[in-house]
Amino acid sequence: MIASASLIIIGTELTKGIIQDRHAQFVSRALSSLDIHMNQIVAVPDDGTIDSILSAIVRKSDLVIITGGLGPTSDDMTRESIARVASSSLERNEDSWRDLYAKLGEKIHGANEKQTLIPRGFSRLKNDNGTADGFYGTSPEGTLIISLPGPPREMQPMFENLVVPMLAGLSGHKEFSRREYSAFIVAEAKLEDLTHAISPELTWGTRFQDYKISLYLSGGSEEDKDRAVSALRAECGPELIASGDTTALDELTAVLRSGGLTISCAESCTGGLASGMLTQQAGSSDFFTGSVVSYSNSVKQDVLGVEEVVIQTKGAVSEECAVMMADGVRKLTGTDYAFSITGVAGPAESERKKVGTVCFGFSSSSRPSQSVCLHFSSWGRDSVRRKSVNAALILSRCYIEGKNLGEIAASWKYI
Repeated sequence: MIASASLIIIGTELTKGIIQDRHAQFVSRALSSLDIHMNQIVAVPDDGTIDSILSAIVRKSDLVIITGGLGPTSDDMTRESIARVASSSLERNEDSWRDLYAKLGEKIHGANEKQTLIPRGFSRLKNDNGTADGFYGTSPEGTLIISLPGPPREMQPMFENLVVPMLAGLSGHKEFSRREYSAFIVAEAKLEDLTHAISPELTWGTRFQDYKISLYLSGGSEEDKDRAVSALRAECGPELIASGDTTALDELTAVLRSGGLTISCAESCTGGLASGMLTQQAGSSDFFTGSVVSYSNSVKQDVLGVEEVVIQTKGAVSEECAVMMADGVRKLTGTDYAFSITGVAGPAESERKKVGTVCFGFSSSSRPSQSVCLHFSSWGRDSVRRKSVNAALILSRCYIEGKNLGEIAASWKYI
């Protein structure tokens, strides 16, 4: 039974205040859902300090989680320190070697070989998002030691998918039930406020990613979870909270692939960001033919066929312009569907339109075009652009499914 835990976060950039810690709250919340008390959280630089700290902490905790220090350079000393504390030696893990060789080839020889070493008697935690695997094992005192890479995009999926289920069993939570959802566009802080207000008896966890927030729900009954998620969807907008580990891109491409459909796009304020997303998946040529980045009004008019009078009277950031952009790119590319994005990403306002004002057009060869205009809260230019791409992907799927985009957009709150 694990009752108490300590967290050691390694990184000189953290201790100097260059970057902000993103692990302490994430790990503490997850452990709380398992009734594991966090004794202490310690941040240490990459200077060997971990040796003395780890030795002292191991004697006081049932569980010690360490993040960072698993890189290939000489100042990454976590694996050596853990081996010393565990009275063990480092040895090559053959599974780690095989997988890392598949990623790096002959480049593995040299400094990277170090990343395939784990203490004898410890077990591997596979890293699907980087080169440094994690590992876990027990010290001579019986303390469980778990070592994970430092980058959040590597550490957090490993923790959620591998460590949490393992700790649930060790902590006596044999019936531990956790659901995962994917939230889009809604700000992380607002999402957490809403989840806690809606269902305080359940335990919520979030993991921020570039184009979504992974939302984890545990505790209570299955009916409690159902009610909480229904309330959250009603509050935010049903399309903004999806079940499972998914993305707005996944949801759209699934519909395109299943129907054998093609799509194209025209972008202004997002400057090709949506096109880049649509070509991320292998085999994207099956459904995506191309795009036009119509950043200037002249390209909107000369290439996409937007009427000059629309630009002059309604503005480039308008539903009328967005529809013409979508119609134009669909005709140019010959696709079944097309969408467009035109807006004000900031930081300066344009055409008397506020930063965060973005219009979308949707065109089809088989049904009338639609358009919507959204007003995003602006946390900077990049934030508006990312939200715009996500909104375009979600609304494109809904348009293909024959839904009323105006009603859907009207239900979206806190964007």
